[in-house]
Amino acid sequence: MTTTTSESSVINSPSGLATPRAPARTPRVLAIANQKGGVGKTTTAINLGTALAAIGEHVLIVDLDPQGNASTGLGIDRKTRQYSTYDVLTGEAPLRDAVMPTVVPRLSIAPSTLDLSGLELQIGQERDRAFRLRNALTPMNVVTNGAPDFTYVLVDCPPSLNLLTVNAMAAANAILVPLQCEFFALEGLSQLLKTVDQVKETLNPGLSIHGIVLTMHDARNNLSNQVAEDVRKHLGHKVYDTMIPRNVRVSEAPSYGKPVLVYDLKCVGSEAYLRLATEVIQREKELRAS
Repeated sequence: MTTTTSESSVINSPSGLATPRAPARTPRVLAIANQKGGVGKTTTAINLGTALAAIGEHVLIVDLDPQGNASTGLGIDRKTRQYSTYDVLTGEAPLRDAVMPTVVPRLSIAPSTLDLSGLELQIGQERDRAFRLRNALTPMNVVTNGAPDFTYVLVDCPPSLNLLTVNAMAAANAILVPLQCEFFALEGLSQLLKTVDQVKETLNPGLSIHGIVLTMHDARNNLSNQVAEDVRKHLGHKVYDTMIPRNVRVSEAPSYGKPVLVYDLKCVGSEAYLRLATEVIQREKELRAS
């Protein structure tokens, strides 16, 4: 895939927000999870990853959804995926071998394939089945042979609370939850939070909820505004200030194999994801300080 001169300048230095810095040795792992489908998990993974890269972070997206939409949305052709996250989780290839560059500087992806849908049958009886991703990420903390390391790993989870999502939670420092501004927004959230608590008790004591991002918000819609108000009332400071608006440019971008920040930097969707990235970084500073 070719990148135009204007696109290259945008994704290398958008709005002069920050200059690239040397990546940290230990990446922060954020799992983007919600068992409800159609809430914007993959869109958030792609565009938050792009926004973080745009402000100088070194980002790896791990695609754990068998549909592989994060991979396709970043322009990774299925024919070029020599190794996938399926190979990584079954132990057939190290994660580093599965990592592929994208058109966005400082943003890489470990793509998925439909094989992932059969992972539970493949490793479901193994004692380390919940820690496959955590174990695969461990070598990524060390730079070898000049290969890049990462400051952030974003794990795009499938729309279910299955072994893939449990692997993501067991490997993650925190969970980022996209929540659509619609009538059933809170439906299933309680079950997700219960699962997080169970994983915290049994697999990953350090796991926390990083934040909840309201997606597909339509300020012209009274219901959308009411849902946003209700979610903030019930979940308080856990909800990010930034809301991702319903925006046609965000919806169009994946069909071109591009993040919306590359497709149309100045649209409201791009601006929202840049604000969200800044807010994520700020929360990270607060978490480290505490």
